[in-house]
Amino acid sequence: MTTERYIRMAAGILVLASLALGYWVHHGWFLLTAFVGLNLFQSAFTGVCPLELILRHYGVPSAAGGCGAK
Repeated sequence: MTTERYIRMAAGILVLASLALGYWVHHGWFLLTAFVGLNLFQSAFTGVCPLELILRHYGVPSAAGGCGAK
């Protein structure tokens, strides 16, 4: 898999998990959903995605047009 697919998978898992935790455990978990959304929003403008930097460090191949692809 490529960094783009890992990023999409991680964002989806975090959003769904935080929505479930916010509904059943404590509403403070909704802040994680907001954080994921803000991170995706800022990466659209800056081209910097922290998860992509981590994945590249561990040798995951990049996809053309990914979260921070140049």
